[in-house]
Amino acid sequence: MTPPSNSETPESNSNLNPVLPENPEQNSPNSPSAVSNLDAISQDINSSVIDGVESVSESLQSDIEGEEIGNSAESIAVDNINLISSDSITELEEEKENQLSSEPQISPPQFYLPVPTTTTDEADEIPDEVEMGFFDHLEELRQRIFYSLIAVFIGIIGCFAFVNPIVQLLQRPASGIKFVQLAPGEYFFVSLKVAGYSGLVVATPFILYQITMFVLPGLTRKERRLLVPTLLGSSVLFLLGLGFAYIALIPAALNFFVSYGADVVEQFFSIEKYFEFVLVLLFCTGIAFQIPVIQAILGGLKIVSSQQMLSGWRYVILGGAVLGAVLTPSTDPLTQSLLAGAILGLYFGGIGIVKMIENTSKPSPNK
Repeated sequence: MTPPSNSETPESNSNLNPVLPENPEQNSPNSPSAVSNLDAISQDINSSVIDGVESVSESLQSDIEGEEIGNSAESIAVDNINLISSDSITELEEEKENQLSSEPQISPPQFYLPVPTTTTDEADEIPDEVEMGFFDHLEELRQRIFYSLIAVFIGIIGCFAFVNPIVQLLQRPASGIKFVQLAPGEYFFVSLKVAGYSGLVVATPFILYQITMFVLPGLTRKERRLLVPTLLGSSVLFLLGLGFAYIALIPAALNFFVSYGADVVEQFFSIEKYFEFVLVLLFCTGIAFQIPVIQAILGGLKIVSSQQMLSGWRYVILGGAVLGAVLTPSTDPLTQSLLAGAILGLYFGGIGIVKMIENTSKPSPNK
């Protein structure tokens, strides 16, 4: 086999070798024309980007300025409206004032009423009035009660030291009657009871003083004028009641009971029962003698008049009989009748006192 020959035609070699351009510098990347084209393209791109950014920023700035202008315009418009409204209101007010000043004004009629020189009566005033709270009153009441109890305790101790003379004094209405002690220590307890009642009587003035000092700040001048006569009258009537019971009621009751069974039983009294009977009768009579004091208070305060008290005399007679039966510890009719008669006499005497108070309180015709 024969090797190929190297002698080939130019036409055959033309197919194998590429055709080069006549000016190779035109298509090379490093040629000056290509570089200038690239620079032009980049400059165009940069300029377009910059233009777009500037246009966007200008549009944003114009929007912001438009909003600010709009807000400022709104505020200016609101201020103008407020100024116009205030000006219009002031103008309207001035017009009204001018119209009112131009119209003739008619003054309303003036009425003058006489003013009293004193609005309250001096008798109804509370002199040295001091305001106190509820708990302050309770504290003062507690102190007054405490002082009264101390006075009663001291009176009981003092009377217990002289209890034997007091017992002998109370035994005198039962003359001729023997007293017996039916249980151990009976006379000792009787002595304590007698000392207790006697100490209460002795401490009564101090108790009345404490009551007076408690109610005095709340009393008017008119009520204070009645206070001293009321206290004195109450004390005197209580002592009169004790004397009336000691002189009249106790002997009458004892004589009735002794004479009733004198032919059947021998008279021996238990000392405890006797003193219980005597002490209760004494104190009940002293309380019953306070009826005129109550009437004087009601009449002085003009709560009940003497005519009203006198108009109910029928009910008073019935009430006196009931009180005589209730307050008397004995069941004999003589003692009850004596006490009922004393109550009725005190009641009608109280009506006379109320009538005197009414006559003194009436103004004279010259005034």
